[in-house]
Amino acid sequence: MTAPRARAAAVLGCLALVALGLSACESASTATPVKPAEATSAENAGGMDALIAAAKGEGRLNTITLPRNWANYGGLIDGFEKKYGIKVRVDIPEGHSEDEIDAMKKRGNRPTAPDVLDMGDTFARSAARQNLLAPYRVAEYDSIPSSQKDPEARWYNNYGGYMSIGCDAGRVKPCPRTFADLLKPGYKGQVAIEGDPSRSGTAFASVYAAALANGGSFDNIQPGIDFFAELKKRGNFNPNESSPEAVEDGRTPISVNWDYVNLNYVDKFRDKGVEWQVSTPFDGSFAQYYAQAINKKAPHPAAARLWEEYLFSTQGQNLRLAGFARPVLMDVMKKDGTLDEAAAARLPTVEGTPQFPTDAQLEKARETVAQGWGKAVNG
Repeated sequence: MTAPRARAAAVLGCLALVALGLSACESASTATPVKPAEATSAENAGGMDALIAAAKGEGRLNTITLPRNWANYGGLIDGFEKKYGIKVRVDIPEGHSEDEIDAMKKRGNRPTAPDVLDMGDTFARSAARQNLLAPYRVAEYDSIPSSQKDPEARWYNNYGGYMSIGCDAGRVKPCPRTFADLLKPGYKGQVAIEGDPSRSGTAFASVYAAALANGGSFDNIQPGIDFFAELKKRGNFNPNESSPEAVEDGRTPISVNWDYVNLNYVDKFRDKGVEWQVSTPFDGSFAQYYAQAINKKAPHPAAARLWEEYLFSTQGQNLRLAGFARPVLMDVMKKDGTLDEAAAARLPTVEGTPQFPTDAQLEKARETVAQGWGKAVNG
């Protein structure tokens, strides 16, 4: 695994110090490596070779809530195992972001505790505030946009997408294309999301997108809750959680989900007779990235850090593209010629530049959903 941009910056910095007669670079390169559990970068773990050796010695990585069909985690896991010979265990593959936080709290230092996390950045911020995450700067940390990472490197976004509406065209005619369409009487009992938005980052984003489509804003997610309450009132809301199994057997014929999830269903179920169509609703365009983080009490700390390096490497970022997800380093890779252009060309076209809510807006929205969703929609 290489990190040319990070190494180039380090070399230039050292040359500058040498010119000034300083020896900071020499002392940094000869510093005694720290234990993987304390390492805040590959460098202070003794370098990538030392980190790889330590991770191979651990021989295992505990992950959680990583379905193989989600943003190409199947390809990423297979690639990591082949590259390093480290077995990846996936716990609760169909779980949600809050399940990850619960697992860290409940399992503590146990061998079954998750090593790494993949969660909506709203939940990553919450985990950081609860002091559950270990600070660690991947080699490409400086290339990640400042709005997509924690300044203390406790989490950083890795991939993202746009909210979309997936539809089983064999069961639903015509397929809806906007949030406004979902209110039509022809869709009774058909519109599903991926779980409870107070626990699921995807479902939370669905509510945010619905808010934007109905007069809300990043400061006001309430119209999104009201929208789903109206869907329920009209009989259109489907309480079943959207999942690959529910999509395949027709239990959730309309699913509001990330475009990379819905687009994966198109390929996944074509041979099984499911004609899955995907639309990006213009009335509720909402984009978001998903964050990566390391459990502060990771039982396999070296493997956890190596996994993050892998996900932000050129190989890892291009594997995201293969699963229709937009890698966070996409613009950087396009400039330096490392982007898989053929995979990038398969992404759906969207208009405008995506906007993202601030930390304060996300926290306010999360509190609003936590307090209001149950009574408005589940009650």
